[in-house]
Amino acid sequence: MTIDGKIIEKYETQEISSSFQKREFVVEYAENPQYPEYLKFELIQSNCQQLDGFNPGDELTISFNLKGRKWTDPKGEVKYFNSLQAWRLEKKGASVPTPSDNPPPPSSSDEWMKEDFSSDDDLPF
Repeated sequence: MTIDGKIIEKYETQEISSSFQKREFVVEYAENPQYPEYLKFELIQSNCQQLDGFNPGDELTISFNLKGRKWTDPKGEVKYFNSLQAWRLEKKGASVPTPSDNPPPPSSSDEWMKEDFSSDDDLPF
């Protein structure tokens, strides 16, 4: 899923455990500008550093997954939690390069394409 929004708040990375970290941020989502929504997203693990290049007020496109969990508390009551887990942040209007935008360098198996076949022969083989 993706949405466009404006960063309102960004928080520092939290070390939840020695092997898990997360970073949260809030975005103003104005599908209807008269009634904007304020959505809290989280980034996890190595994705936390993506937020470093953004500041409050910046407009961006957020790619994210909707996550849900079920938890039973010590009293035996079942509770449900939702989270918006972002995995890519882009400046609004920035395009994602496609493979055709950045073709890979020729491999050694493509060396035959560099040969000059401009002789009178019709075929290069």
